[in-house]
Parts: sequence; C-alpha cells; structure tokens
Amino acid sequence: MKKQFKKWGRPRLLIVGCGDVGLRLLPLLRASFRVYALTSQPARCAELRAAGAIPLVANLDNAASLARLSGLASYCVHLAPPRSEGVKDQRTQNLTAILPDKSRLVYISTTGVYGDCGGASFDETRPVKPQNARAIRRVAAEEHLRRWARQSHSRLAILRVPGIYAADRLPIERLQKGTPALADADDVYTNHIHADDLAQLIKLALFRALPQRVYNAVDDSDLTMAAYFDLVADTFALPRPPRLPRNELAQQVSPMLLSFMSESRRIQNRRITSELGMRFQYPTVAEGVAAAVAATVAATFATTPTTKSP
Repeated sequence: MKKQFKKWGRPRLLIVGCGDVGLRLLPLLRASFRVYALTSQPARCAELRAAGAIPLVANLDNAASLARLSGLASYCVHLAPPRSEGVKDQRTQNLTAILPDKSRLVYISTTGVYGDCGGASFDETRPVKPQNARAIRRVAAEEHLRRWARQSHSRLAILRVPGIYAADRLPIERLQKGTPALADADDVYTNHIHADDLAQLIKLALFRALPQRVYNAVDDSDLTMAAYFDLVADTFALPRPPRLPRNELAQQVSPMLLSFMSESRRIQNRRITSELGMRFQYPTVAEGVAAAVAATVAATFATTPTTKSP
C-alpha cells in the first residue's frame, strides 16, 4: 500500500522532467500548489529552488530511488521522455507506482504518435499509427497511463505536443550551417507551439481537462517545414536554406532528422480552445518568431555599452 503524506496547506504537485517548459510552468503554479520538482541531477537543485520548486533528487530509471516519494503528491505533470531504446516506457511505469489513488496527471506526449498522415487535417479522434521507435514508446506510455488512471480512479489528460519553439529554441544554427530543406514537391506539413503557450496549456489541463482526455497541443499555424525555415531565416536576416529532393537530402542529413522530415500532418486544435479555454499568446509561428527577434534586439541594446558625450 502506498504511503499517504499528511495533507496541509496548498495541494502538492510534482513536476517530472522539469526542463525548459517546466521552468516556464513553475511561475504559473506556485500560487496554487506546493510544487516539487524531480531531478536526477543534484547540480540542478539550486536552479529549481530559485525558480520556486522544492527539488527532489531521484531517478525515474531507478524505481528504488523513487520509493521514498510514494504518495507525496496527488497532482503531477509528467514531462519526462521515455528512454531512447526499447518499445515500452519503464520510466512512466515507475512514476505511476508512487502516485496515490485519485491523482490528477497531465502527460506530455507527442503528435508523432499519429505517424505520417500525408498532410491530412484531423483532430484527436484519429487513431494513432506510430512509425518510429520514439513514437512507439510514447504510445506505450499513453496506454499504460490509461490503464493506471482507470485502476486508480485518477484523472488523466494527455497533451500531444508537436515541435516546441521559443526565442532560444529556433533553428538558427541549422540555417547558419546551410543545412538543406526539402523541395516543394517532397515537403511535409509540420505543427508547432510556443514554449510559453505550452506551459499555459498544461496549467489549464490541470484544472479543466476532462477525465482520460487527449488534447492536441498545437497552435493555429499551417506551415510546411521549409516554409518554417524560410520564415525564421527571413526574420533574422539569414539565408534561406537550399532545397533538395528527398533522395538527395537523405544523403546529407542524419537518419533522425530525416525521420522528422518524413511525416506530414495538419493537426486541428479546436478541443483545447473549446474545452480548456486556451487563448494563445502566440497563435502562429509568425507571431512567435517576430516576438523572438524583437526580444533579441532589445537584449542586444540592453547589453550594449553607451558612450557619454564629452
């Protein structure tokens, strides 16, 4: 039987995988929760504490290290990815083993679970069809979480997330290197969400998500991958990437990058706007990238020494 911690004050929330998005989420939750952040790196404790979380050192790959946290928090945001091998997600199984019954959990999955959809437009009712090992592991995690939620009478929300971008998460280095993009005839549709919008969406899902509900966590953009690269290049005054047919591009990029360039999806987001009341700070990538370049310019001026008149 899981140990139950005595309840007092604000409800406890555990963030698992508290990286960039988790740090953006923390300011949105500190007033409502006593927030704990799980990390396997003791060196990150000071950073997490400064951001307003109580750091806990444990490792999702080591179930024994999690045992002392059993029953600690009845709210959980699960941002940690599966390991990079296998077809299951043991990390997620280790996590649910320490959560009390009647918990509320938001899981950050991926739109990759849909596989290649040939550029079709669709919503959350489309069946999953993972076509690479990463997506197969995510589907396994989703399936495990559904079983856990039913058995523990918990509330689960699954956010299927596409490419996350922000001012410091843009393909600037790729553009500077001149890495090619696909020619128009072979190009794929991609989906996006700004990291700040994702953090806001996670908060809404914690409070408003329907039980055992899947949500596509995508913005309103409708872009091909090469158009996205061109947009960033134009905004930052960089050369647009050269375009190549798929067979030529395959000889110049890594297999992992090529796999991302082999799946085409146009994902709808009506469920997050109608059910969760999501209002985007950056409804499209164009607005998010424009804000990023404005922030870059402002930061440059702020750090540039001024000269005084004689």
